Amino acid sequence: SAMALPLQVCAQLCRRPCYCPRVLPRCPRGSPLVLDGCGCCKICARRLGEPCDFLHVCDQSQGLVCDYSAAPAGTGATCNFEDSEEGCEVNGRLYRDGEVFQPSCKLQCRCLDGGFTCVPLCQEDVRLPTPDCPYPRRVEVPGKCCPEWICEARDQHLLRDAGAGLGAASPLLPYPCQEWGTEWSACSATCGVGFSTRISNQNRYCRLETQRRLCMARPCPALPAASPA
Repeated sequence: SAMALPLQVCAQLCRRPCYCPRVLPRCPRGSPLVLDGCGCCKICARRLGEPCDFLHVCDQSQGLVCDYSAAPAGTGATCNFEDSEEGCEVNGRLYRDGEVFQPSCKLQCRCLDGGFTCVPLCQEDVRLPTPDCPYPRRVEVPGKCCPEWICEARDQHLLRDAGAGLGAASPLLPYPCQEWGTEWSACSATCGVGFSTRISNQNRYCRLETQRRLCMARPCPALPAASPA
């Protein structure tokens, strides 16, 4: 019968008494030694995305189980998180609930309840023209992640005269900055990736700027498969 099949498989795989290699296997980093599916021999636990079966078990300490859902019956199972709703997938990689990650040097994200929120790691300030910097321009700098403001010298004599009169611009503000900002807005998308915004002066120059961060309230539901006519 169908119910007896797992017991037959178990009986075929699990020999008693146990015969194990004398030398314990050397496991790759992040793969602990665990008992095999028969509770017999010490083996290296399989990691996320690695193949698994009844005998070659997944690393339960990482919350992994052998997932047969994406494969034909009895073949091609891989280690996956037990409840994928609690994690989130970004660029084909799975992150656990609460995990902080950086998809790029410009963003830091946190996985939360199946979605994620991200904050920019680069300043999003707006630099207005000033006498010592009449033509500010933001440029990508080789070897640096975040773009930086430079003063475009379209009018050299104006820049020189202003520089001579004002001296070097001090990074310290000449007045105390009273912090002000609005709350983050709701996510612009009800499902999938959107963004929320706020207006704040919490930056180096104490200037009002519109700041934005990526957000995802929840993943969008998968399109239902076409039902047979």
